[in-house]
Amino acid sequence: MKQNSKTSKELPLSIHDTKNDLNYILHGDYYLPNIEVESGNPLGKYGRARLRYLQEHRSNVYTRLLLSGKLYDDLNKTKAAARHLLETTIPIMANAAGITETLKAIDPMKWVGMMNAIKDQVEEIIWNIMSVPSSVDPESS
Repeated sequence: MKQNSKTSKELPLSIHDTKNDLNYILHGDYYLPNIEVESGNPLGKYGRARLRYLQEHRSNVYTRLLLSGKLYDDLNKTKAAARHLLETTIPIMANAAGITETLKAIDPMKWVGMMNAIKDQVEEIIWNIMSVPSSVDPESS
């Protein structure tokens, strides 16, 4: 670690670690990483689920992504992939189940019930995919 400004009695206010390329700021007696959490697009339920999964089951991956500044990129990619899967799979499954606009006109309650069942099935597929360690996760190897 390089030290920025050091006097004989005081600790430097900030230091830089060349191993992980992070800057640290002195808070009391401790150096804490000088990182900022990105704020941007809302994570949505799939991004939040991925975040919770990483925090609870893959803490090393969570910490690595957080410290590298890539956590929100990963969460937003997960959100986008889940939304894409949801939007493409529901029409395919609805067509295979024979759910049509005619059914919607004739019996709207049955149509809503069947569409909700399909959405639940697709979401279950998404949750199962999300619970499998990804290629970002070095612990999965």
